[in-house]
Amino acid sequence: METDELTPAERRVWRAFPHGDMVDFRSSPGERPEEGAGWGPERTLRATVLRTLLLSVPAADGAIASLGVVGARVSGQLELKYSDVDVAVRFRDCYFERAPKLYSTRLRLLSFRGSHLPGLTAAAARVDGTLRLSDCRIHGMVKLGGAQVSGALMVDGATIGTEPDTPHREPVLQLNQMEIAHDLRADRLTVNGQLRLSGASISGSVFLHRARLRAPGDTALQAERLAVGADIHAMHLRVDGRVNIRGCRVPGQLNLSHARLANPGDVALRASSCTVGELWLREAEPVVGLVNLRRSVVEVLHVAPQTWPEAVQFDALSYTTLVPHEPAEQRLPVLERDRDGYVPFAYEQLTAAYRRIGDDHGARTVQLAKQRRHRGTLPWYARIWGHIQDAAVGYGFKPLRAAGWLTALLAVGTAAFASERPRPLKDDEAPAFSAFFYTLDLLLPVVGFGQEGAFTSQGWRQGLSYALIVTGWVLATTVAAGVTRALSRN
Repeated sequence: METDELTPAERRVWRAFPHGDMVDFRSSPGERPEEGAGWGPERTLRATVLRTLLLSVPAADGAIASLGVVGARVSGQLELKYSDVDVAVRFRDCYFERAPKLYSTRLRLLSFRGSHLPGLTAAAARVDGTLRLSDCRIHGMVKLGGAQVSGALMVDGATIGTEPDTPHREPVLQLNQMEIAHDLRADRLTVNGQLRLSGASISGSVFLHRARLRAPGDTALQAERLAVGADIHAMHLRVDGRVNIRGCRVPGQLNLSHARLANPGDVALRASSCTVGELWLREAEPVVGLVNLRRSVVEVLHVAPQTWPEAVQFDALSYTTLVPHEPAEQRLPVLERDRDGYVPFAYEQLTAAYRRIGDDHGARTVQLAKQRRHRGTLPWYARIWGHIQDAAVGYGFKPLRAAGWLTALLAVGTAAFASERPRPLKDDEAPAFSAFFYTLDLLLPVVGFGQEGAFTSQGWRQGLSYALIVTGWVLATTVAAGVTRALSRN
């Protein structure tokens, strides 16, 4: 391309390129790139000219060439697919008429910071440095699936996609299968549509502080099998739609503190089969929608009871530490909301969490609740026996209750038999009568004091004696069953 074919604006960029200088076309610092459609020829660059610069113009002697443009309008389509671009490409606060096509392109560095674009295609691209889309306004789709970034991917402050009530057949921000050698920085990101991170590998951390993902009634974040080297920081995250991070691997924190997750009538958070160091929902708003944590392994689970929604799925969820420490009575209602019904494993995990911190009362309370919940799954005749065990000794977790029953029955029997002495079976061989030990003899099925075999009651007191014998056997059986169950738990 001959330089005499260039416009004055293009000549400025052509001269600056071999030296790596930035060219600033802005007339004032407060200009908005969204209004770039009205910018005139004095700040308009043809995409074909930029392509020629990037692919054929060498650097000046002793300089490092790079393309740096601020506040320009790019007409036409910047198409560099399958190309090798050995210089840094930096656009700032620019307006693009058409979406750049950088499919399978190799670049040293790529930045569109603060620019306005109708879309971007850079799937399978390779960027040896940072890929920056910070503060961009992109109305269409951003396709980066399968791209490799040796530095960080930065989309902080960007707005991607049209309004949330506009349907999208494909994900708006496609980062699936990406390989990012450092961090994904997406603080204050707004996505009107789906953000897809499925199968991506990020060696550093993911930052989603104060991000807003909006796909009401659909999946807002699709990040199945996402592998992160450090943490996911998503404090104050706002999501309207489903969050699907099934199979995610996060060795550090998955921090959703102060977040708001809402997908009414459907799944709000699917985090099944995940491996997470610490899952934080500290001071988060109550989740609206189902939370699915089945088969996940978490070292520290930081969730207050009031954060859980009305429907959960906890089967095979394993955690080591549960914080903040709350009485078991506040944690148990959450297990009753499990969509799968009675899940024994969930009760065992909660019991273990209380035992690890030495809260034996909390552990016993959970186990008692488990037995009561299990009772509802049994046939009617087994439920009757369960009610007896519960009333007698609290399934072995409230042994003092048996002593209370024994004391009450002993008092009733002693008073009844003291008011009218039972008749001795053999007058010359009967020991001295004791209403207290006679009642105790009836109640205790094994221990004998010689009273029961020497005296016999008459009338209604005889019926009382039979009732005491039966009650004694029931108490003994339930105590034995409860003690055996309690010892087996320890």
